[in-house]
Amino acid sequence: MDAYYLEATPKTPKLDFNPDADTFLISGRSIPENSIEFYKPLLDWLDKYIQNPLESTIFEIKLEYFNTSSSKCLVEIFRKLEKINADGKSITIDWYYEEEDEDMEESGEDFKQIIKVPFRMVEIKE
Repeated sequence: MDAYYLEATPKTPKLDFNPDADTFLISGRSIPENSIEFYKPLLDWLDKYIQNPLESTIFEIKLEYFNTSSSKCLVEIFRKLEKINADGKSITIDWYYEEEDEDMEESGEDFKQIIKVPFRMVEIKE
C-alpha cells in the first residue's frame, strides 16, 4: 500500500499517512474551499488501511485552525479509526493545541467525548 502525502498550503493541512510508519499526521490550517472533496482521497485511503492496519498506530492532529466543514470530515476520519480500535489493534489520537488556544483545546475535548478511541490531549508550551 502506498503512502498518502500532501504538502500544506495556506488553506489546507499537511497530510502524512505512511502505512509503514506508526504515526499519521494532519497539521496546519484546514479551511479548504470544499472539505469533502479535499478529504475524500484520504478517507478512501483509510478504507484500505483499516483492512490491514499495523498493530499500533498513532494519529497526530496538529491543527492551528479548522472550519466547520473540516470538523465534519475529522469526525468521519475518527469514525474510521474506531474500526481499527474495535478490531483489537492499538490506535491513539494525539490532539495538539497551544497553551493559549482555548478554542483548539475545547475542540479536542469535544472530539474526545464522542470518539471511542484513546484520545490524548497534548498541550504545546510556548
